[in-house]
Amino acid sequence: MSNTPVSKETGWYLSGYTDGEGSFCVSFSPRSKLRNKLEVRPSFSISQNKDRSEVLFLFKQIFDCGSIRPDRSDQTFKYEVRSLEDLLLKIIPFFKRFPLKSSKNKDFLLFSEICQIMNNKNIPNYLEKIIKLAFQMNPSGKRKYNKKYLLSFFKIKV
Repeated sequence: MSNTPVSKETGWYLSGYTDGEGSFCVSFSPRSKLRNKLEVRPSFSISQNKDRSEVLFLFKQIFDCGSIRPDRSDQTFKYEVRSLEDLLLKIIPFFKRFPLKSSKNKDFLLFSEICQIMNNKNIPNYLEKIIKLAFQMNPSGKRKYNKKYLLSFFKIKV
């Protein structure tokens, strides 16, 4: 987070806003040039209509990381943090200090665990663990690749 301490009022506001409009996501892309053949991309994002996008700038100011861009798929703007370092040092500590109140907190806790595993690749079978944890998140979300396909990279059965 930025050097400015976050007030409790602002912290709880941003946490509540995230509960309604935020997403903790882990996506996967096959990449033949990578040693493990699979790219893992964790991200935290918030989407909002253009006429209410000022709150996205508040997130960016408070966290002092990430980017804001138009999302042409649904005509909104999106604040997104994809840097593992920023997720570990800024986003995750913030939501541990100001926990989400809905079932989205379960996704956050899994997301946090995945980021920790990514940071410590000495864990045996870390990619398989990440895939299995990620598929416990956002059960109603759309996925480009299914769990069986991703685990097939490692000859693991579902």
